[in-house]
Amino acid sequence: MNKLCLAFAAAAACGAALADEIKAPEGMDQEEETPVVSVEFGLSFDSRYMTYGVIDGKDPILTPSAQVTFFDWVYFGVESIFDMTKGNGKRGGYGNRAGQYTTLDSIAGLAHEFDLGEDLGTLGVDLNYIYEYIPRYHGSMDDTSYVNLELSLGGHWLEPTLGIERDLMADDGMYINLELGHTFALIDGEEESEDPVLSFCPSVGQGFGNSNRTHGYFAETSEGFHHTGLMDTTIKGELTWNICENLSLSGYIAFSDYWFDGNMRDAARAYNSEWGKGCDHSWNFYGGIALGLAF
Repeated sequence: MNKLCLAFAAAAACGAALADEIKAPEGMDQEEETPVVSVEFGLSFDSRYMTYGVIDGKDPILTPSAQVTFFDWVYFGVESIFDMTKGNGKRGGYGNRAGQYTTLDSIAGLAHEFDLGEDLGTLGVDLNYIYEYIPRYHGSMDDTSYVNLELSLGGHWLEPTLGIERDLMADDGMYINLELGHTFALIDGEEESEDPVLSFCPSVGQGFGNSNRTHGYFAETSEGFHHTGLMDTTIKGELTWNICENLSLSGYIAFSDYWFDGNMRDAARAYNSEWGKGCDHSWNFYGGIALGLAF
């Protein structure tokens, strides 16, 4: 764990130093200046390891991440999930995984925000490829990879985000999630163009999975489950505090359930029940906090 955390910290420090050395051409308007290099470092804590609204780990996880972006377009990142207790090793018979990482993701992508005009707002586009390395102490589990596309529309009272995930190696499954949210500025920034010092964003999201996606996730606990349909519905509230220009702290609470498809609901209940008493239902409450550092 120490070696990986040092690698994340080193990537952030090197990128920040490079960004400080490389300057935009003289005479460029400061407001329109595009940074040549920007760096983000994150550390998040989640009360449970949740995927598609079901439990992949009933105990808390810690997720460090780092990302370097060039010219506000091309980015490369790394992210890893660490178990904090031995309990998350129950599924698959892994035993005590406390302090060990369960996945290591290498990420390459293109992301940009386009100004569509005053009436249409802004369009955010993020297309990335993720290679997910699974440590060999997991036994028979293989690595996998994903292609993800995220489209978001900002500048409106309701801000929609559409996410599309395609698994390329494990089960060739597809998962789609549509989220609607609104950000309330509780404390405004000093300048009109600045992000709020304190904001709250409630949102609701709905997931959809094709038969390959649901089969890959639920087949072992639901006798070969192979069903296309609506998956998790998630209601979330997130509070963000922009402590200063480079540092932010956020926290969220969420509720998810499989409301709209009885077959999916039964499959989610069976999947969760593998974690024992107290998890034998299709719904979940969970939450987390995250620290973000950007240069």
